Parts: sequence; structure tokens; C-alpha cells
Amino acid sequence: MFLFRNTKSLLSELGAASSHGRLGELFLQEKCASILLVTDKGVRDAGLIQGAVKNLNSYGIKVTIFDKVEADPSESIIQEAVQSAGNDIDGVLGFGGGSSLDVAKVVAFLKGNTNQTLSDLYGVDQCEGERLPLIQVPTTAGTGSEVTPISIITTGANSKMGIVSRQLYPDVAVLDGNLTITVPSSVTAATGIDAMVHAIEARTSRVQKNPLSDMLAHEALRLLSSNIRQVCLDGRDGRARGEMLLGSCLAGMAFANAPVAAVHALAYPLGSHFKIPHGLSNALVLPHVLRFNNQHPDAAREYDQISDICHFERTSSCSLADGMHLLAMELDVPTTLSEVGVCASDVEMLSTEAMKQQRLLPNNPVEVTLADCRSMYNLAL
Repeated sequence: MFLFRNTKSLLSELGAASSHGRLGELFLQEKCASILLVTDKGVRDAGLIQGAVKNLNSYGIKVTIFDKVEADPSESIIQEAVQSAGNDIDGVLGFGGGSSLDVAKVVAFLKGNTNQTLSDLYGVDQCEGERLPLIQVPTTAGTGSEVTPISIITTGANSKMGIVSRQLYPDVAVLDGNLTITVPSSVTAATGIDAMVHAIEARTSRVQKNPLSDMLAHEALRLLSSNIRQVCLDGRDGRARGEMLLGSCLAGMAFANAPVAAVHALAYPLGSHFKIPHGLSNALVLPHVLRFNNQHPDAAREYDQISDICHFERTSSCSLADGMHLLAMELDVPTTLSEVGVCASDVEMLSTEAMKQQRLLPNNPVEVTLADCRSMYNLAL
């Protein structure tokens, strides 16, 4: 027996978020006349939202733009976005990377619910009531945030908390591979590996793993591993970009139901304390967590299957760890913590912080202790 939840609708189409696309039609179906578009300055300055705004206006929909989202968004960003929305907003459009999509989720809920504040929402299933209509448009192929019920918020100088609730699933996720064409190769590589991590951890999650999440993770890994080299070599390959975006989305659907574990638990402190992008943080610790988990026979069996999906050679007892490490090297993604400024003297602090990730660590196929964290971080140096 298992419970599987998902986003209501998914539209995957090149040009779907352009001036001749489908966003206006989709918001009219949600009976929206005035929406808040949540994004960041980089996406806006790149001109990625222009076509969407033109399309929405052509359907008579008023668009208010909030473009102050930053990486690892803080509580103050959430509050500012809510205030900027005004009182006539009846829908929200998240447009950008994972941070913009995470902010859009929370804003849609807070604007649709006057009984709870942001501090009431942290944890699992703490949201009460419903949100405003929400459509999500990712511009990177990595987080899968457009189809997950999770929002990660920075709550202090070096701390993050998660909001996990069914109300954060959007009404529609729109995948337009054309939006990812201008993403630099370095970001494409790191976010692509991030998406692969989501699928890998979903396949071995100790809790809520099920046949549907396994199927989604399998197809995600097939799409991602088949296209990641091509999009890094030729960023303007629309077909490959579209398949990467779909792979990232399917991985998001998988881990929304079979949650991620120790890779993310060890990655989060790297982002909080060293401002290392989330995808790169995952890539840096991934091989070491895989080798640690490989001691569990079920995880080892899954890892062998994943290696076959990704066409990695069976070169050792954990060929998946070897394959992902070599893939990162091939794509010029840093492979050691020392390359990004982490020192041996930081290991104790990082290990202590990782052990606080009790939303994630219980999902790992092997129990993780403080000593285990120390060992994995030291190996990653």
C-alpha cells in the first residue's frame, strides 16, 4: 500500500511560456485576472519573462512583477513578495530557478490564507486551508521544484527550514526547454547532476519508496544521463534542453513522494555556510554518500541498476559512485570540497549541522551518525 501525490497538470512544450504560448490561456482557466509574477533580476534582465508577460497581457491579465528573489531566499524576501502583491492578486506565477519557484509557492499560500503566518508553516503538513492558483515555470533543469510540495527558506545567517505540504503543489507546471538555452554550461552541468541526485535518492529512500516513484526516477535518469553531455557541449540544442527539463521534472515527482536523504543532508550546510550552489553541493558529497550507502544490499542492488540506466561501466563495488565522479570531472564540475574553499577545520561544524537535518536523514537506507558525517566530509576534501 502506498499514497502517491502529484501536481495537477503538466505541460511540456517548446515555446509554451513565450509570447505565443499558453500561460494566458492557463490562467484564464484558473479564473485569474491579476497575477503576481515571482522571479529574480537575472531572469528578468535576460529577457526570459518578456514573452510570458506579453502573452498574459494579450489575454487581459494584469501582471505585477516581483523580481527580488535571491539564492537561498530569506523570510524577509517572502514577506516583501507578499506585500508587493497587493490586495487584488488572484493568482501567482513562479518563473525562474528553484528559489523563485519556492518563494512563489509560499506567497500563493499566504495570499490565499489569512489565518496563518510564515512561522506557522514550517515542518510537514502544517499548512491549513488553500492557496491562490499557482503555475510554475522553471528556467533551469535541476531542482524539480515546479512539481514538489516543498519550499526551503533561509531562517537565519546559516540556517534553513522546510515547508512541506500538499497545498504547495502547483496547479500547472509548464516546461519550456527554450527558457534554459541561455543557462551557462557550468550551471547546466551542476543542476543536471542535482536532478540525477534527486532520482538516485528517490530510488533508495527508506520511506515511501513505491513503484510509481521508481518508474519516474528510472525515466528521469535515462533522460538526464542521455542528454547532460550534449546540453553542456551545445547549449542551443532545444531537443536536448527539453529532455533535460522533463528529466528534472520527473525526478522532482519521484522525490516529492520518495524523499531525498543523506546527500541533501550533507549538502545543505555547504550552501548555508559557504554559499555553494545547491546543485554543486550535492555533486561534491554524492560519491562519498553512495559508497557509504553501498554497504546496504538493497541500496547496492539499486545502484547497480542505476549504473546500467546511465551506461556507467561496472568498475568497482560501487560503480555508480565512480560513474558520477567521472561525469562531474568530464563536465568540469568541482569534485573536492577544497576546490570551493572548505578546509579540514570546517568538518566538525559541517558534520554537526548535517546531523540537524532530521527531516532528511531518516530517509537514508543506512543510518548516519556524527562520525559517519565526519568521515564522508573528510573523504570529500
